Amino acid sequence: MYIEVVLLLIPFSFLQPCIGLSYDYTASVECLEKPLRPQYGGGMILNPDLNDGLKGWSVSGGAKIEERVSGGGNRFIVAHSRSQKNDSVSQKLYMKKDKLYTFSAWIQVSSRSASVAAAFRTNGGVKYAGAIIAETGCWSMLKGGLTVEGSGPAQLYFESNDTSVEIWVDSVSLQPFTKEEWRTHQDQSVEKTRKTKVRLQAVDGRGNPVAGAKMAVTLAKRSFPFGAVISDYILQNTAFQNWFTSRFSVATFANEMKWYSTENSPGVENYKVADDMLQFCKQNGIAVRGHNILWDDPKYQPSWVKSLSPGDLQAAVDRRINSIASRYKGQVIAWDVVNENLHFSFFEDRLGASASAAAFQKTRQIDRTVELFMNDYNTIEERGDGASSPAKYLQKLGEIQAFLGSGSGPLAIGLEGHFGSAPNLPYVRSSIDTLAAKNLPIWVTEVDVSNMTDQAMHFQQILEEVHAHPAVKGIVTWGTWDPRGCYRMCLTDGNFNNLPTGDVLDKILRQWSIAGMVGVTDANGVFEASLFHGDYEVTISHPTVMKSSLTQSFKVAPSADTSHQTTVLLVEVSP
Repeated sequence: MYIEVVLLLIPFSFLQPCIGLSYDYTASVECLEKPLRPQYGGGMILNPDLNDGLKGWSVSGGAKIEERVSGGGNRFIVAHSRSQKNDSVSQKLYMKKDKLYTFSAWIQVSSRSASVAAAFRTNGGVKYAGAIIAETGCWSMLKGGLTVEGSGPAQLYFESNDTSVEIWVDSVSLQPFTKEEWRTHQDQSVEKTRKTKVRLQAVDGRGNPVAGAKMAVTLAKRSFPFGAVISDYILQNTAFQNWFTSRFSVATFANEMKWYSTENSPGVENYKVADDMLQFCKQNGIAVRGHNILWDDPKYQPSWVKSLSPGDLQAAVDRRINSIASRYKGQVIAWDVVNENLHFSFFEDRLGASASAAAFQKTRQIDRTVELFMNDYNTIEERGDGASSPAKYLQKLGEIQAFLGSGSGPLAIGLEGHFGSAPNLPYVRSSIDTLAAKNLPIWVTEVDVSNMTDQAMHFQQILEEVHAHPAVKGIVTWGTWDPRGCYRMCLTDGNFNNLPTGDVLDKILRQWSIAGMVGVTDANGVFEASLFHGDYEVTISHPTVMKSSLTQSFKVAPSADTSHQTTVLLVEVSP
């Protein structure tokens, strides 16, 4: 006699309770002839689509404002005769300390292109929501977000350092959310993008359902790539190895693949340490992100590189790319090709404006399949860093894509995530929204938080926010342990006892997992659960029908991959 256990992976998720308004993750990176409608109907903005003339809008600074109508009948507001950067249009609002605000607007300028920022003048000072590189002749979406330190009156306005341009504004939205609503957005997104509903059904040999079968489900390996930085100290420290491999599926080497580590003297390469670390990762099923081929910061070049002539530097760069990309072809899942090329320009200054793009091209010629990343900081961390705003990031990425042409292969977006202050979660989310409109993989590659009050709490907020975003495909933290000290944040001490940040990490891993999930089949022989994508084991037993328990492996993948997947188990039972 047999009991047949059928594992059906169902391509839908449990419904989450709807609390308030859902979050709109959409953004546009296209410059459109006509702006789209304001998100959330404008939220708390009065006359958001300018269909009521200038109602609700006033002057900021010394600008003059007027309503205009396009040839197609679209109405918008214009700030002209500007002499100061903050001369523009404005609207008075009342903002609350306990709310999280998402903002959007469609912007155009009268000539050329210009960076335009959305700002809020509050009792706590000026708060920037985001910025866009606006064009003439078409509309660009500026999406951002902010919180305020205290409740009180506020003034929305726009600013641009280029006072020669008119600022045109349309389809403005400012939508507040409560903390409870914000958390619900995260939960709903996790259910939709990180989990799949799984149905396990037990039937006997005649096809009759078996009620009362006990099913204990255990996660063996999660699918979502989650990793951390490691150094060569892991090679000789068993405790470090055990601590790391029990938590992470991805590793980034702190320094051991960098040019100054592998070629300290010209023409003398030494990959011994990097090779050993890669072998350790292979043996433990840990994927490796290649970090990095080149670094645009002049401080982090091999000492001998800095004095090379342009011709000799180009030859050295070509040898470097060929050496490391060929050596680790097929062994790393990604390359940070020219690290931090938004903030620095060592190679561009010496080899020309297309130096970064040329490095991507050279790497792609060697390895056709590995994901090639731009990787930089402050795109999600700091609103005030104009060098690496989402708009600047996309501009640089576009230059690289244009240089590579249609045969660019897989490119990806790397956001370091070094937070020097408390995270502004609406800005983090909206920035990723904007980048996600490029439809490229996004990883948060070096997450840490400076030593500050509530460091561990902020670390948790960041991990939960980026993991919940549907566009994020992987996360790497930039802090484990190093006897020489961690960059900003360690997770454990030298005895591998968790620090508060390590406790947060383990808490997060428990949230992204299941522990002790046990269910009993109903009258139809069915047990259902919403499970994170990954590899599982289910142990099945029955108090009267089965001789002994049986353990079977199964995989939960995104629903698009499992719409027709079934796993059938035949379990021998006592007559």
